[in-house]
Amino acid sequence: MLSNTITIITLALSIFSFPTSSVAEVTTAIAPIAIDQDGWVITTDSAQPGNEAINALDNDEGTFWHSGYGPDVPLPHNLVVDMGNQYMVNGFSYTPRQDGNINGNIGTHSIDYSLDGNTWTTSAQGTWANDDTVKLVNFQETTCRYVRLTATSEAGNRGPWTSAADISLWYDTSFIAPAPQTKGQWALTIDFPVVPVAVAVVYNTGGILAWSSYDPAAFGGTGQTVTALYDPASASVSKELVTNTNHDMFCPGISMDFNGRIVVTGGDDAAKTSIYTPTSATFSSGSDMNVARGYQSSATLSNGRIFTIGGSWSGGVFQKNGEIYNPSNNVWTRLDGADVTPMLTNDAEGVYRADNHGWLFGWKNGAVFQAGPSKAMNWYTTTNNGGVTAAGTRSDSADAMCGIAVMYDAVAGKIFTAGGSPSYQQAAATTNAYIVTIGNVGAQATTTKAASMSYKRIFHNGVALPNGQILVVGGQEYGSPFTDDSSIMYPEIYTPSTNRWAIMAPMSVPRNYHGTAILMADATVLVGGGGLCAGCSMNHYDGQIFVPPYLFTTTGAKAPRPVINSVSTTNVAAGGSITVNTNSAVTAFSIVRLGTTTHTVNTDQRRIPLTPASAGTNSYRLTIPSDNGVALPGYWMLFAMNSAGVPSISKIIKLTG
Repeated sequence: MLSNTITIITLALSIFSFPTSSVAEVTTAIAPIAIDQDGWVITTDSAQPGNEAINALDNDEGTFWHSGYGPDVPLPHNLVVDMGNQYMVNGFSYTPRQDGNINGNIGTHSIDYSLDGNTWTTSAQGTWANDDTVKLVNFQETTCRYVRLTATSEAGNRGPWTSAADISLWYDTSFIAPAPQTKGQWALTIDFPVVPVAVAVVYNTGGILAWSSYDPAAFGGTGQTVTALYDPASASVSKELVTNTNHDMFCPGISMDFNGRIVVTGGDDAAKTSIYTPTSATFSSGSDMNVARGYQSSATLSNGRIFTIGGSWSGGVFQKNGEIYNPSNNVWTRLDGADVTPMLTNDAEGVYRADNHGWLFGWKNGAVFQAGPSKAMNWYTTTNNGGVTAAGTRSDSADAMCGIAVMYDAVAGKIFTAGGSPSYQQAAATTNAYIVTIGNVGAQATTTKAASMSYKRIFHNGVALPNGQILVVGGQEYGSPFTDDSSIMYPEIYTPSTNRWAIMAPMSVPRNYHGTAILMADATVLVGGGGLCAGCSMNHYDGQIFVPPYLFTTTGAKAPRPVINSVSTTNVAAGGSITVNTNSAVTAFSIVRLGTTTHTVNTDQRRIPLTPASAGTNSYRLTIPSDNGVALPGYWMLFAMNSAGVPSISKIIKLTG
């Protein structure tokens, strides 16, 4: 082991851009301060003479630490910092070597902390992109003395080497840790080799497929997409450049078909269709759309087809009516009767923005309900040439571009909407929230104004939780893409049964334009992304796991969770039933369809509460709703909840048509 004691000046953080939030009522400014490195001791498993560990703490990008050369010093490699005293820490940065040589850039890695240097806890894990940009990592605030960076792969797989020009740590003096039993808790940080602008749950592993564009940190290219796959079982992240579909899948429509395949349409390559098959972990080409689109939404229908509409951000600005995809024969068909005009917003930038990001919900008889973002709501039918019927306006709502819509109770036809603004950008967001209730196709929807959010939000995300609550996370007060200005750092949870909001523990990273959030199979939520602007400081290459309050006891301890021991079948048709055996008594069940999301839109996500009937001790019979428009076929997460409202880890089941 090499050990070096060093004395240096306080590290300046001028290379970083940290957000401040301006909501006067409760938002607190984030004030990170570099920890003075004077007296730090750094050790490493090996070092090449001339490139000792001290170089990673000299605040000089012209020098760097490099692991020892040769086959006798294989990966993994590590750097361990002893700060000499205990500090509150919630940030770490790694600067790769800056001499033009990329050998040793760290790929797969973990960041761990310890009070005594013997017992370690992982704060962040993942894979970094193979470039020389500074890697910034935020994680849950913790008190520690030791921090360890472990590299388990070289980013370009060029050899068993690791290098680092500089590392630094910081803390946030304004942060006061909230009680986890009432505010939830931020857990593991996942570092991605891309900005996760789009994410989808993979049914066979419960993992997360994430992608950006042709480049990990920029858009505007063509012909390829950089993707990453997060495996929660190992907390590992792999990276793949997808070129075989000739499709830059930035700003697409996304839908999950009945077989769990992820159908990605349009975007930068505006006519393309790419299909991800989880069992082979590969992309293949679908047929091109008839209309080139970007920023469109799509929705899987009760008959297994996929409907899309709008999308003038890419592929030309004109009237982009609906079309429909049949996965069984790989054919797109125009539906010119599905007129886009009734759903346009009155955006300051015109049609270019007015047909973006429709709030679409597949419903009964192959129809689609459009709940927004326009204040006008509509029914779209998909038989023959298609059609559109007005469904009323969303109460007193204005247009709400880049707001959210969540079907939190499909049995009752309940859709929750919140936030957004009259125009896509350079407009103030709103706190308004509504409950939209739908029934028969073509009938007028009813809208009830819900309690307002605590914060104005645009570019936020909404997640249906297993217990029927809705988590709202991220966003900013004033729509300004590619900035961290006016960031809302506090998530909120809405409870429909009480019409009340609760403010959650604050995030450490802004999640605004190109931020994402998605429900995981263990009932936690992965919140990530933001940015994707070449060379800017707002690129957030990470995600962090949010643990909702329902996973804690009233004393703040981890709550004992019910366990689903078995299910009678993992394939069940609409109207069919399954028997579920648990390890203890439970009082409620729900199923939540696996989600896909980008640009605030998640049309696959929906929740169905299930009423259990006793089938013996800790055994329950559940009946699936009989209409495929409600119980949309595909893959769902089945949760059991006990009398304290604590959900189990889910079992993945498939609803068939």
